Amino acid sequence: MSGDREHLLELFKRIHAVIRKIPRGHVATYGQVAELAGIPGGARVAAAALKTSKPGDALPWQRVIGKSGKLCGRIAIHDPVGAAIQRKLLEAERVTIGDTGLIALDVYGWLPVETRVRPRVESTRGASPRQRPRSASKRRASSSHR
Repeated sequence: MSGDREHLLELFKRIHAVIRKIPRGHVATYGQVAELAGIPGGARVAAAALKTSKPGDALPWQRVIGKSGKLCGRIAIHDPVGAAIQRKLLEAERVTIGDTGLIALDVYGWLPVETRVRPRVESTRGASPRQRPRSASKRRASSSHR
């Protein structure tokens, strides 16, 4: 059991480290934080890490929001007191929040420099650049074409 606890504490430390990097005036979704911490699909783990954090952890918790669509995030709608505090803190950082708690990720979303897509550099030896694999959701349902 202590091994599980140590593993969880390590995950939480990685999540806290990512959250501390979110700059003022920007937000990140729970899923994004988890992915940057090396936990793809771990949005709930990121939420648990924030929920169990202590004031001494000095996390800018208000900058972590739920995902509400491809280009929107949402502040804590299930906790009216927490949502009011989060709204006040984010508005002090000049983040615009809609009446229903929506935040435009294309305007305020954080994209760390190390995860930005870099332009391809053409090889001087004539080799073609390696292509990224296609998403499984875009593959054809039939495997009959070859």
